[in-house]
Amino acid sequence: MNPFDAAQLAPETRVTICDRCGSRIAGLCQPLDAAALDEISAESQQVVLPAHSTIFREGDPAGKVFTLIEGFAKLSRLLPDGKQQVVGFRFAGDVIGYTTLGSYPFDAELLTEARICRLERRQLDALLQRYPKLERRLLDLCVQELTATQEQLVTVGRRSAEARVAAFLLSLVAAERRRGTERQVLEMPMTRADIADFLGLTLETVSRSLTAFRKRGWIREPLHHRVELLDVAAISDLAEGLASER
Repeated sequence: MNPFDAAQLAPETRVTICDRCGSRIAGLCQPLDAAALDEISAESQQVVLPAHSTIFREGDPAGKVFTLIEGFAKLSRLLPDGKQQVVGFRFAGDVIGYTTLGSYPFDAELLTEARICRLERRQLDALLQRYPKLERRLLDLCVQELTATQEQLVTVGRRSAEARVAAFLLSLVAAERRRGTERQVLEMPMTRADIADFLGLTLETVSRSLTAFRKRGWIREPLHHRVELLDVAAISDLAEGLASER
């Protein structure tokens, strides 16, 4: 059974969820007024799914667009040799699955329990025509994603191992700031193997880098899948090549 068919939320909960949705703060719905938001809410399907649920698979028909209301997801591709390549992580407010292709170019899997808003692509296209602000916002998000992809190419191609891990930690901070929050302790629900795969490193290298950051007093890991950045300036300097590895 499709997880969306089994997990649909009661309609009366939708308005409340829309008010605190990550997309309302940092995502596609940011510029919409109450009337437009009500229309999208009425046309979309909102569900809660457990961790490790698959949103869609690489090669599935790309007929739907998804927004993370709450939670985290990872995007990955299956390589010809059968290995998985993590190509990105998505946070509350992020749009997943918007593509000009006929099929999704990657898998999308939840890292945590999540609330998701699903909209038919044809419905989204109609809304984009009715609401120019929505269309401009989608263009802005596409440009942001392109910029992030270019930054990732620099990270993997030019930065040292520790600098890559530092840049990744800063990306968690940036994701929080996009949602208007400044938490001391950040959620890091992806495994170190996922982080290593995303950064083009080995699991051992990522673990060594995080251990080194802890010993320098730059980070603290108070709980499993949590990290606190104690010296953002030092981490930023390392990521930007302004400080050397010790």
